[in-house]
This record gives sequence, structure tokens and C-alpha cells, in this order.
Amino acid sequence: MLTPQEIGKKLKNQFGQRIHDLILDDKHPRVHIAPEAWRELATFLKTNPELAFDWLACLGGADYVGEDQLAVVVDLWSTVHRHRFAVKIILPRSDPKLPSVCDLWATANWHEREAYDLFGIHFEGHPDLRRILLADDWVGHPLRKDYVFPRQVHGIPASVELDWQQKPDSKK
Repeated sequence: MLTPQEIGKKLKNQFGQRIHDLILDDKHPRVHIAPEAWRELATFLKTNPELAFDWLACLGGADYVGEDQLAVVVDLWSTVHRHRFAVKIILPRSDPKLPSVCDLWATANWHEREAYDLFGIHFEGHPDLRRILLADDWVGHPLRKDYVFPRQVHGIPASVELDWQQKPDSKK
């Protein structure tokens, strides 16, 4: 099992300036990279025998609306060596694109579809990139912080807003 510091050093040696940041002394040790480095880094993490990250446990999105950025955070595990590590990829909100890694980790398929559906992140080369949770004709991406939830969908009320000052009737 490698420590986060050992993994970080190995990645820094291999990728140099393409590593933007190393956060190793954290509950969620990770490396920050640019989108153009993702595919090569992912392949290295999966195929390097000392790392052998054979399980993509989670791939999710984050919205940094104040910085006009989205992020993809990928949590990886090695069942061989029993170590874990994460990768954070920063994307522009205006055109969030990232190469798919479905061919490296089969679990990425549904995770990438969910990030596409809820954040609008396009995974180039994905074999079936379409909505997974919302209707095909849904407009927008609900986990973006500037998303405005529709009042109706196909004539059906879609949101109920309660007046925060109104107390529920306890007699009912």
C-alpha cells in the first residue's frame, strides 16, 4: 500500500507541470489537473503496476459558480494494493468537456452519464452519453448552482415552495 505522499510524488515525477496542485495531507488526498492531462493520467493510474487503481469508486461533479468553473472529482481505489486517491479536474462552466474513461473503468459509464445529466459536463468518446436520471426533454442541469427549477413539467407541478414563516398545521 502506497501513502498519499508516495502516490503524489510518483504522479509529480511522471506529469510534472501538468499537476496543478497536490493535496496530500487531507482526509481526501488528491491531485488537481487540467482537462487535457486527464486521459493520460487516468491510463497511468490504472495501468502502472505500483498504483493499479482498478476500481473507479465515484465520479461526481462540483459547481464553483463564483469562479465560473465546474469540477469533476474521481475517487479511485486499488483492490490489489489497498490504497486510495482522488483526481480533481477543473473545467470552464461555459464549455465543460472531458475525455471519457469508460473503456478504462466500466463503472465510469453511469457516473459520467450522471455528471452529464446533472451538471452538463460532456464526456467526449462516451459510448452512450444521454440523461440517466431526468427525462430526455428536461431543460438544464439541476445541480448547477444557478439552475432555476421549473414550476411545471408537461403541465404537472414540479416544485412546491413553502413560505418559511408559515407553520405547518399540526391539527391535520
